[in-house]
Amino acid sequence: MTKRLRFGTAGLRAPLGEGPACMNVQTVALAANALAQWLPKHSSVVIGRDARHGSEEFANVTARVLIEAGHVPLLFPEPVPTPVVAHEVGRRSEVGAGVMVTASHNPATDNGYKVYTAEGTQLLPADAAIIEAGMDALPWPTEVSSETPSGRVQFLGKIEVDEYIKTIAGPGLNLIPNRYQTGVEPSGLTIVYTAMHGVGADVFIRVLGHAGHRVISVPEQHAPDPDFPTAAFPNPEEPGTLDLAIALAEVEDADLILANDPDADRLAVAVKRQSGWERLTGDEIGVLLGGYLINSGAAGSVATTIVSSSLLAKIAMAAGRTCHTTLTGFKYLSRAADADADAGSLLFAYEEALGYAVNPQIRDKDGISAGLVFAELVASLDADQTIDDLLSVVYERHGVHLTSQRSVRFDGDDAMAKMADLMAGLRNDPPTAIGSASVVSITDLVSGTDAHDPADVLIYELVGGRVIVRPSGTEPKIKAYLEAVDAEAQKAKARLAELEEAVAELLTR
Repeated sequence: MTKRLRFGTAGLRAPLGEGPACMNVQTVALAANALAQWLPKHSSVVIGRDARHGSEEFANVTARVLIEAGHVPLLFPEPVPTPVVAHEVGRRSEVGAGVMVTASHNPATDNGYKVYTAEGTQLLPADAAIIEAGMDALPWPTEVSSETPSGRVQFLGKIEVDEYIKTIAGPGLNLIPNRYQTGVEPSGLTIVYTAMHGVGADVFIRVLGHAGHRVISVPEQHAPDPDFPTAAFPNPEEPGTLDLAIALAEVEDADLILANDPDADRLAVAVKRQSGWERLTGDEIGVLLGGYLINSGAAGSVATTIVSSSLLAKIAMAAGRTCHTTLTGFKYLSRAADADADAGSLLFAYEEALGYAVNPQIRDKDGISAGLVFAELVASLDADQTIDDLLSVVYERHGVHLTSQRSVRFDGDDAMAKMADLMAGLRNDPPTAIGSASVVSITDLVSGTDAHDPADVLIYELVGGRVIVRPSGTEPKIKAYLEAVDAEAQKAKARLAELEEAVAELLTR
């Protein structure tokens, strides 16, 4: 039999199709049965889904399997954003886990399966390995029903979505200037928004509209559409995905463009510059959000990942806050403050791949609440002040920090072996310089450190920058994350351009 899908710390994600290497009702039944074995007896499990092909069937299969195993599914029968599910799991004391059926920003051909712990956090590798072992021990299912379950099932909907909205924008919150109330004064902002054919539009527009912002949704991308007709790869980081939003922003003379990915757990931002509308990098958004929340006076620490910009840590240090640095992924970020009581609860966390957590009650990335806070940030600027002005102030205090990525893709049945060979070559013959930048130190996380679990990651600290190399966790790629730092913007740009060229050679040597 063809090799089965692996259940990683992000769960399952693969093309739809027949057989054990694809996403289908049989694969989902295996995952649901393994999850049922992992759970304490008679657990309640929140189940949500996006609007992709197969998502409704996969959610129904999960609910039926859990019922047969003696558990109680709490099922959203209609599509909902991923952060709504994370919130619902975290706020219910009786819930043992959560499941979100989604492939996030993957192409229309894919689907996936994400599992949350009872706390509303993503699974750590140890628990994911237990579920994977449970799947491997089960026979391949022959008959699987995807009909809507009945009996011991509770259906969720508007009430639970309202509770989520109350949490991220309700009266009494002290994270942001509270505009979410009846009779709110208009903020004066016009925001063009795209849901990227996903499930975030209704909730996003409702939240930001109640906060006094004028939100205009891109009509071609507003309603959920599993075929993603205007975005073959519906990741707002991809070139061309914001073209419709930019065209609408020009017509509407908008102040800001905000975009979610299809399950609404990520946020992209574009601003208007002299050259036209441009996307902010994930690091720029993270630094702006983190600095805004720190300056709001709200208590707590912040967190970022080893591959994100080092700038947030400097901002936090200057403000007397703790900044935790974790391995990649919100499975680590959401737990960053758990073992450090002196640092306070986690106020903010981000990873450069457009993932932001701005509310301590939601322990995963959330593109809707992040969009609200970013809109509040822009609304708080003086009339003649821009986002670039705000970034300039940060750079003047801490240095210009510019980041980018480079990657090399491996094809064929021996792709994994080629990736391993490249990483081994970097370890056996480490570079003493990358471009003209001398390597100051090399940190190899393959055996772990006091601060981090083992990971296949190499960190090169350079004079005036940093390069981090690691294999992708979801694609046959090796990625490099680059950062250039200098007091002067032009020198930082030149240094980053040189690093990009040198790293391209390093990854193909």
